[in-house]
Amino acid sequence: MNNKFDALKDDDSGDHDQDQGSPKDSEKEKNEDEDKEQSISKKKMVVPGAGEHPLQYNYTFWYSRRTPGRPASTQSYEQNIKQIGSFASVEQFWRFYSHMIRPGDLTGHSDFHLFKEGIKPMWEDDANKMGGKWIIRLRKGLASRCWENLILAMLGEQFMVGEEICGAVVSVRFQEDIISIWNKTASDQATTARIRDTLRRVLNLPPNTIMEYKTHTDSIKYVCLFVLLFSLQPLYLTHKCRHCSTKSSHLGGTVGLFLNYNA
Repeated sequence: MNNKFDALKDDDSGDHDQDQGSPKDSEKEKNEDEDKEQSISKKKMVVPGAGEHPLQYNYTFWYSRRTPGRPASTQSYEQNIKQIGSFASVEQFWRFYSHMIRPGDLTGHSDFHLFKEGIKPMWEDDANKMGGKWIIRLRKGLASRCWENLILAMLGEQFMVGEEICGAVVSVRFQEDIISIWNKTASDQATTARIRDTLRRVLNLPPNTIMEYKTHTDSIKYVCLFVLLFSLQPLYLTHKCRHCSTKSSHLGGTVGLFLNYNA
C-alpha cells in the first residue's frame, strides 16, 4: 500500500461542463455515470490485506491548515481539508502513521483529523451534526504523546460506546495545542460521561485537568456570530456564513434584530 501524502496537493474542486445531447443520450450518460460512481466507491473502500489484523472500522486520516483569525466559507473550508488516506487494518495504520509528521513538529494553524471512513471532519456531516466533542487544551510539548495515545485507544475500541465515536482531532496553535474526540449524540449524557472518563484514563490526565464538552450546534452558533462580527461594515454585511441557511437563523438578541445578515 503506497503512502498517499500527495493527496495533500490534490484539488478536486471545480465544475466540469458537459455538452447536452438528446434525452436518451442524457439518460444513458446518467446511468453510466451512476454505475461509474458506484464502481469508484467500491474501489475506494479499503480492505485488510492477506494475513493482516482488521480493525473494527475503517478510518481516514485528514490534514488541514488555515490562516488564523479569518472565518472560512464553505468552499475554502472544504478545500483546506485534504484527505491523506484510509486504512482497514493495524498494519495499514502503521504504514501511514510511521511516515507522518508528529503534531509537535507542525507549525502554524494545523490540524490532523482521524475519522471513521465515510465521515468528514465537519460539523455539518450527517454523522456529526447531532453530536459534540470533548476538548482538552495542552501546553506545548504534549500534543504528540497525547495524540498517539488517543488514536490508539480509539482504534483499539477502548471507549466501549458502540458506534458513538466519530473521530478525533489534534489542533496545533501558537501558544497551546488542542485535542478533541467527537461523538454522534450530544444528548446522551451517559455516553459522553463514559467517553470523558476513558479519555482521562488513556491520556493519564491529572485530576485537575479541565475538560470541556461542546456540542456542534453551539460551535456553529459561535462561528456564525464570529463571521457576522468579522464582516460588519457601517451599513451592511457582505460576508456569507457557511453554516446559516436563513437570515439570523440562530443569532437572536440585538445582533439578530438590528443587523442585516446575508446568509
